[in-house]
Amino acid sequence: MRLHELILEAKNRLTQAKVSFGHGTDNAHDEASWLVLWSLGLKLDTDTTAQNFELTQSQIERALALIEQRITKRTPSAYLTGEAWLQGIPFFVDQRSIIPRSLIAECLVNSSIDPWLNIHTSRVLDLCTGNASLAIICAMVFPEVEIDALDISIQALEVAHINVERHMLGKRIRVKASDGLEHANGPYDLILCNPPYVNSLSMQTLPPEFKAEPALSLDGGADGMDFIRKFLNDAPSHLSDIGVIVLEVGHERDHFENAFSHLECIWLETSAGEDQVVLITQNALDNFLAHSYP
Repeated sequence: MRLHELILEAKNRLTQAKVSFGHGTDNAHDEASWLVLWSLGLKLDTDTTAQNFELTQSQIERALALIEQRITKRTPSAYLTGEAWLQGIPFFVDQRSIIPRSLIAECLVNSSIDPWLNIHTSRVLDLCTGNASLAIICAMVFPEVEIDALDISIQALEVAHINVERHMLGKRIRVKASDGLEHANGPYDLILCNPPYVNSLSMQTLPPEFKAEPALSLDGGADGMDFIRKFLNDAPSHLSDIGVIVLEVGHERDHFENAFSHLECIWLETSAGEDQVVLITQNALDNFLAHSYP
């Protein structure tokens, strides 16, 4: 059996088992390629059609055993391999933290938030940092900024420390525990936040692969807005005069707009559409809170 044939066999097994994707790939072929290449010690960008050598029986068995583990345990591939990629950047990951996939990363890399920043933007907060992927990408995109990376989960912060050290950004990224903004040390010019926002009904129907992740990072309460309500209420005192918030709400835009119907905000375009990441200025947030609590 050759490499492309093994990947086809793995793809067929994943398809027949009806596994769920969304943790780095969105289809059976890419998932199969990832696991097979990793099991063989090959780079993920290997040209699988050009590699025409015969595989040994032990190589085939090793790859298919990993595929079987993916199927039977419904464990996301990132947890099986210990690595996930976001915007081309590798991150260590295990079940202590959510798998990095935030669409905010796109907004950082494609400069879509730049029009709301200025030359004085220097202090950044990555709230609900998880494995610190957004903090690290932000540090790479903006080499002059300093970043606080906060999370309530001590276990997730253990993973965050590993990634910050891996990318040698310990001098610019401070990782520490905080329940929301409790231990934030603002004011910040930019707050990034990919919070728990999945509503209760959706939590009940999540595929097993998503239930393998820490529920603390996903569960946003009845309408998905529990964390976000408190965060937006507390945020003004942690924002500078030029401060802006970039917040991910995933598929919860309807719930977000119901909860914050008078909040003026800007929806940013991403590969998933224009309804999952929202930008909020300090002025808009002040006006909303003044209207809500006169």
